[in-house]
Amino acid sequence: MSRVVLAMSGGVDSSASAWLLQEQGYEVVGLFMRSGVSEDACETGIGGLPIVDAKSHKQGCCSASDAADARRVADALDIPFHALNFSDAFGQIKDYFADEYLAGRTPNPCVMCNVWLKFGKLWDFAIHVGADHIATGHYAQLAPAEGEDRPGLYRGLDASKDQSYVLFGIERDLLDRILFPVGGYQKTELRRLAEHAGIRTANKPDSQEICFIPDNDYARFLYDYRGPQETAGELVDTSGAVLGEHGGYEKFTIGQRRGLGIAFGEPRFVVRIEPETRRVVIGTKDELGRTSVEADRLNWLKEDLEFPLHATAQIRYQHTPGECVVYREEDDLIRVEFEQPQFGVAPGQALVIYQDDRVLGGGWIR
Repeated sequence: MSRVVLAMSGGVDSSASAWLLQEQGYEVVGLFMRSGVSEDACETGIGGLPIVDAKSHKQGCCSASDAADARRVADALDIPFHALNFSDAFGQIKDYFADEYLAGRTPNPCVMCNVWLKFGKLWDFAIHVGADHIATGHYAQLAPAEGEDRPGLYRGLDASKDQSYVLFGIERDLLDRILFPVGGYQKTELRRLAEHAGIRTANKPDSQEICFIPDNDYARFLYDYRGPQETAGELVDTSGAVLGEHGGYEKFTIGQRRGLGIAFGEPRFVVRIEPETRRVVIGTKDELGRTSVEADRLNWLKEDLEFPLHATAQIRYQHTPGECVVYREEDDLIRVEFEQPQFGVAPGQALVIYQDDRVLGGGWIR
């Protein structure tokens, strides 16, 4: 029987994944990734990892409600469950988040969490416990690719829940070790399946916020995490005319329309943030649009791509991909030319390249 380590968050997606993997004949080990302070209960086993063969489900640090939900699902399915402290890794993600905002960029912590934690630390844990695979509750699919030594990564069946965008940064070498049990389901279908299976989280609401900012107040998080910053400055239009003052450029992101602090006769948007001058530049929708975008720090999930490449590209998580041509400027730099202007292109966000529903790879917008 093949062993798989499943990241269990306490939500319906990972809970249903546990049941589906059991139904497919896998030996499932549940792992909850704690972001809080380390506790002694986490420090057992080899290299600080709990012993996988132990059947007690109370050896982890499961004080949070999500961890408790995950443990109860594991109890019901009679699978080993462990909660490990990953506060150091979460600290790295928090640092990245704060650094990007204070540099006038728009971070994407979900992508970085997948790269550093969910498909990094999770695989490390799997190796320690002798597992063959790792699994998550992401809405994405993997399928064999003709003539290739690794499967291809594809969009999830449920277009409204597809999470392939935030997975572009995982290592290609891990693709044949990963399982996405819910990727071939519609969310409504999955909830019905979970309810039929008696899973207690079947109707639990989806989480909509960043895990370390549960109230979605980014500015307050930055203040609490880094303290007061000298980021206040001027609001200007694209000609440089001063329109007013702002209390900190980290409170803005490209494409933002609400909360500008000034009333205009027609819609205005944040089109640029200049941390060096502390200016936030406001413009019209036409001034917001861009047809040319550069990205670096590339990660490719398909080998031997030929450039120029006709594809589609996605500039944000909830964004309709645009038809484009991808040009390789340097080994670690691409330029994407869109057929139509794209609105809300923000430095710091991921630029993900698709061919039909397949993720080819991507990089980070400059």
